[in-house]
Amino acid sequence: MRRRQFACDLHQGNSFAPLPLHLCADFALDHSRCSCAFYGAIVFHILTGGLLCLISALPPVTSLEPHRTTMWLEVVTAVLAVVLATLVSLRVWYRTTSGRCTSRKSMVGKTVVITGATAGIGKETARDLLRRGARVIIACRNLEKGCRVASELQANGDSRSEVVVRHLDTSDLSSVRNFAKEVLDTEKAIHVLINNAGAVFPDKRQVTADGLELTMATNYFGHFLLTNLLLGRLKESAPSRVVIVSSAYHEYVKNLDLKDLNFEGESYTMIEAYNKSKLCNVLFARELADRTAGTGVTSNSLHPGIVTTSILDRVPYTLAGFILRNLSSFIIKDAVCGAQTTNHLAVSEEVEGVSGRYFADCKETTASELARRKDLATGLWEASVKAVGLKENKIYY
Repeated sequence: MRRRQFACDLHQGNSFAPLPLHLCADFALDHSRCSCAFYGAIVFHILTGGLLCLISALPPVTSLEPHRTTMWLEVVTAVLAVVLATLVSLRVWYRTTSGRCTSRKSMVGKTVVITGATAGIGKETARDLLRRGARVIIACRNLEKGCRVASELQANGDSRSEVVVRHLDTSDLSSVRNFAKEVLDTEKAIHVLINNAGAVFPDKRQVTADGLELTMATNYFGHFLLTNLLLGRLKESAPSRVVIVSSAYHEYVKNLDLKDLNFEGESYTMIEAYNKSKLCNVLFARELADRTAGTGVTSNSLHPGIVTTSILDRVPYTLAGFILRNLSSFIIKDAVCGAQTTNHLAVSEEVEGVSGRYFADCKETTASELARRKDLATGLWEASVKAVGLKENKIYY
């Protein structure tokens, strides 16, 4: 069944530009759970709208006869009860049926690199790994914030864990190269690389200093370059894993023009740029798996689900915005739940040796038709090598 765009999964740790309400309301629900949540939300809005209409239609209480006042109060109370029951049911159903990482695997002695780990699911993934005793390298744009988050996470981590904060802006290829050099100079091993950072930008095309469209640079090209620069160390540290956070939004891409990945000829919209960057992530994970087959390095991508994060803070303060903000935060996944599939792919014994797959709710699922095309994955890889200027002596596949 085709997923409806109903809820937002813009979940990563980087900051976001203000978003229009219609985009924040376009969430992507998963598989068989789509219809229930979709229609439940419709019922919620109908009931809420009906309640508001009832309240506005009420004549002044002083003008009503006692028995009519009682009748109106009973109607309003009944509607409120149905709205509350709907909300509670959706909350319990969605959160209890969401996937959970059940692995108790220790990560003591393992080094993990996570991009965008100062907020959202990236932060919760870092927290989980530190509790398992891992050495976690938080790659972030804001070092001051990163240090504050690191102190918080370390206080809750295993005594054998360690957290390191390093600067990385995935939209800036020079920053990616500097970060990779620092990591390679200081880390003898990298056991897990989690490409989590991502963003969506205003409805106006922006170009980076490298000539790349900003959304594509941040969400895809930067991670493509970073992974390739660290790939040699990942191979030396095998068995090792690359985990790429994508999105169900990739399913809404109808065509991917490999000659126009930066929207130079194609009309630009922020949601189209975001969707395509996430499709590229799925294709990237698949092609990386093929190119590293037999090396002990695995690569998988994932959809984290419907996650409520700080992005909702940017919803306009209107009545509709108030309803959306509170509905979302009450029903959908929090960051801890949203991090479960990432955690699963990073540590679980169940996916040892599994590569080139796409996951949601800690289970393998089917990516879009475009995302399953081998020719498109290979073509994207070759186009990306040129786009980021990957040098021959830095190619480890």
